Amino acid sequence: MTTGGPIVIFCTQSDVEANVVRGLLETHGVEANLVSDLPHAVFPLSINGLGEVRLSVREEQVETAKQLIADYSNEIATKVDKLRDRFDALETSLGYQFRDKGLLELSLTHRSRAHEDASDDIADNESLEFLGDAVLGLIISDRLFREFPEYDEGRKSKAKALLVSAPTLAQVGEQLGLGLYLLLGRGEEKTGGRQKPSLIADTFEAVLAAVYLDGGVEAADAFIERHFRGALEDVRAKRPFSASVTDYKSSLQEWLQSHDRSLPVYALVSTKGPDHRKLFEVEVSIGGQTIGLGEGRSKKEAEQVAASRALEVLQDEPM
Repeated sequence: MTTGGPIVIFCTQSDVEANVVRGLLETHGVEANLVSDLPHAVFPLSINGLGEVRLSVREEQVETAKQLIADYSNEIATKVDKLRDRFDALETSLGYQFRDKGLLELSLTHRSRAHEDASDDIADNESLEFLGDAVLGLIISDRLFREFPEYDEGRKSKAKALLVSAPTLAQVGEQLGLGLYLLLGRGEEKTGGRQKPSLIADTFEAVLAAVYLDGGVEAADAFIERHFRGALEDVRAKRPFSASVTDYKSSLQEWLQSHDRSLPVYALVSTKGPDHRKLFEVEVSIGGQTIGLGEGRSKKEAEQVAASRALEVLQDEPM
């Protein structure tokens, strides 16, 4: 037998349980590779034949790995139970119980988490984001068509743009507490990924897609009704309903003028992502100093986010 070859030391039908065990091993200096057969399942399944997730280590680390797993078996079980409780709490917040828990897990898995997995067998939620964007657009368009027959095409388009904008989705996602449940890579975690509006907005779309795939269009429609009814009523009453309808650029300019400060200058810093979900990053400078950065699905949206962050910074300055 070749010394040092990979040997499977742990099998489960749960991606989450496998990652808990892998984290334990790596904390103690044991490098573990993860290989997944089939569908991603959040918790161990009682049904056989659905595939499994396997952890392997180098031959010389097998005994150490097995001993660590044995020593920390109670802690592993406790962490998995806590994750189960967390996902139960999220389903309560969403108002939807998943039949396929793996879809919920996938919808929360950011690409940073998937990219850190050496086996390349962990999927991320980007495909679900793409589908969720389409599902959201269809359902919101249908709602506007049925509920606002007096609106012409232009008014319906404007209302739809506000309802499906990234700031609105981020606001809804924050109300649901999605940031608490994101499955992030270590780097994204360190840079505050759980609080990034653009990331929360994308995750909301992914969760919607998961609801659609799990329960069909009726479930997705009920999900949107539950979480967008207030916004739709605000549209009816012509009230502002989210960050997307607040003109932070005008507010920033007014604040600067009232404090005898230079006017803001906006600059596009970068664009990233495929054409169907392009993300723009814009910075706003005042007197040559960068005050705020913002991301959005259009330059205008990114400028509004940057302006809102600049306002927060300026208003927090000591007088």
